[in-house]
Amino acid sequence: MNYKQHTIKGPVTVSGIGLHTGVVSNMTFKPAPANHGYKFQRIDLEGQPIVNVDVDNVVDLSRGTTIEQNGARVNTVEHTLAALVGLQIDNVLIELDGPEPPIMDGSSIEFVKALLEVGLQEQNALRNYFEITEGVSYKDDSRGVEIAALPLDDYRLTVMVDYNSPVLGSQHASITDMNQFEGEIAPCRTFCFLHELEALYKQNLIKGGDLDNAIVIVDRVVEDGELEYLADLLGKKKVKVEEEGILNNTALRFKNEMARHKLLDLMGDLALIGRPIKGQILAARPGHAANIAFARRVKKLIQEASIKTVPTYDPKKPPVMDINQIAATLPHRYPFLLIDKIIHLDETTVTGVKNVTMNEPFFQGHFPGNPVLPGVIQIEAMAQTGGILVLNTVENPEDYWTYFLGIDRCRFKRKVIPGDTIIFKCELLAPVKRGIAKMSGQAFVGGQLVMEAEMSASIVKKDA
Repeated sequence: MNYKQHTIKGPVTVSGIGLHTGVVSNMTFKPAPANHGYKFQRIDLEGQPIVNVDVDNVVDLSRGTTIEQNGARVNTVEHTLAALVGLQIDNVLIELDGPEPPIMDGSSIEFVKALLEVGLQEQNALRNYFEITEGVSYKDDSRGVEIAALPLDDYRLTVMVDYNSPVLGSQHASITDMNQFEGEIAPCRTFCFLHELEALYKQNLIKGGDLDNAIVIVDRVVEDGELEYLADLLGKKKVKVEEEGILNNTALRFKNEMARHKLLDLMGDLALIGRPIKGQILAARPGHAANIAFARRVKKLIQEASIKTVPTYDPKKPPVMDINQIAATLPHRYPFLLIDKIIHLDETTVTGVKNVTMNEPFFQGHFPGNPVLPGVIQIEAMAQTGGILVLNTVENPEDYWTYFLGIDRCRFKRKVIPGDTIIFKCELLAPVKRGIAKMSGQAFVGGQLVMEAEMSASIVKKDA
């Protein structure tokens, strides 16, 4: 498992018709900075609004997953997102000049080919995994749907589908290594049953549907007159059904292609959680509604965990920023550069590490014979950690100063002594406005809270 974030080396465009809207659009994947995540941008609309890939932005689940934000809507995002997850790409801006990504052949393979054509770029930031530490489940008895996540130091998915169909029967599909995605999951196409086809057309869906971009499963006897009607409905001269129960006898790419496509959909929908997962996902008869309900459940756990979880520090893993990168960002120098590593950094939170040693100059005069790290030094180290977070919100952080404005609700819980490793966690309490940042901070030693405070700071351009 690669712990570093990745983007793509350059922009790449795919074009085609949307499955449900029937609108032709151009979709361009563009590189994005670390901690950017996935975002769509509707460049055809006034102001070119951004739509974040977030389960909170899901507004419709009619045969696909639709998201909306800032007055902009993007339909059927799951195949696009599955391609990014499957290739372990973390940060991409997806420009779209229409309401829906192209359906292509009904799978993710054309997106995968385009992304691999430009290549992946490793970034100097660690992936912000959410680790499933205990079982999480979702169940819908009315539909016979069940999705569960179990602890695992990896990301694996298993899907079972059973449509009580003589053609399909029960099918299973699994992915145990993301390197399998390109060859075994990405080529698997969307599908529907013949009895659903006319209903979907009447619901004004699948306007861009075609036998070239979807598998139609025929699970009953069809008369010649109905075949003529279907041909007219689909705009074809002729359609036929042969032994394997697939309209126009489309050759399946895998015997269990339908289960594999359901796994692809699940991967794409779970991307809306907003963070990569470490866990084993097991899904019985999943669909978009269940996938999104489960994703919401996991996101809620993430939000709860961010409030109460003590940051974990594994010294064997490479930091997001080492001391040289910290020194290139902050103006502080000996003896006042007080943090040694940044081990996590995203848009709203930062985690820093300070190793406390007896060699630090203030121990000569602060309680000689009973060395205790001064509280003001702890506060300053926390403020420097928060400074990294604040500077992460601007381009060219080396062009800015950060100044401490205030501190509130500061509490010291226990003393810190030489030999301790302090983990500082700072989180923005609100978006940075007019150069003013407010954040909460906590300091931990050995998993125990030793200090906490709320701080405010200002960002000032150096030539201002």
